[in-house]
Amino acid sequence: MICRHAQTLGQLGLPFRKLGRGGARKNAGRKRNPDSGVPHRARPDHNRRHPVHVTLRVALGVPNLRTQVCFNAVRRAFKAGRGGVSFRVVHFTVQSNHLHLLVEADDKRALSRGLTALSIRIARALNRELRRKGRVFAERYHARDLQSPREVRICVTYVLLNNRRHSGISGLGRETRVVLDPCSSAAKFDGWRADVQVIARPPFCEPVDEMVLPARTWLLGTGWQKAGGPLDPRSIPGPN
Repeated sequence: MICRHAQTLGQLGLPFRKLGRGGARKNAGRKRNPDSGVPHRARPDHNRRHPVHVTLRVALGVPNLRTQVCFNAVRRAFKAGRGGVSFRVVHFTVQSNHLHLLVEADDKRALSRGLTALSIRIARALNRELRRKGRVFAERYHARDLQSPREVRICVTYVLLNNRRHSGISGLGRETRVVLDPCSSAAKFDGWRADVQVIARPPFCEPVDEMVLPARTWLLGTGWQKAGGPLDPRSIPGPN
């Protein structure tokens, strides 16, 4: 019937439109979210010797991540994935609407799978704790390989002292002691300057040891000190 009908249309000189989806069309496909800051393009290759700085931003409507309820949910998600071999979270900070991580991965695939699994665990833990449904993260994660001691040093400072950046402190302080951010892995870090006392408070319930793993790369383990020695906990990180 379809073929006979098409033949009749052809004899009458009427245009015949093919059934089906057809080929590629301009502006076809899923539209990109204009609010997303991470382009949907192929991820670059990853060298296992390079630590990675990762940023995860939560969607509008997700409560402050630094509250006890939310942070404990995030903590459980970190703890559940701590036993990974090919993917490791070494440092982190949890801010009100985003997270910064310093991670290591054996290759591009391990990095992608590890971050995807971590994002899913965090999202499920938060939704379960908050008794909500829906998306937790606003966009794809942003990841950048760090290839030199200087890059790693700047990024370690940025991650571990990120709350000082957001708290409105200006300039290098003159404190003789500094209280470390309890919603970060700063308490686990052993590279602070010896002449400034650091006071570590556990992140609400459990110690940071339950959430992170030791660095295995030279850059994140000791190499960053080649760019200036131990970190000053009074520093205020600039834009990264």
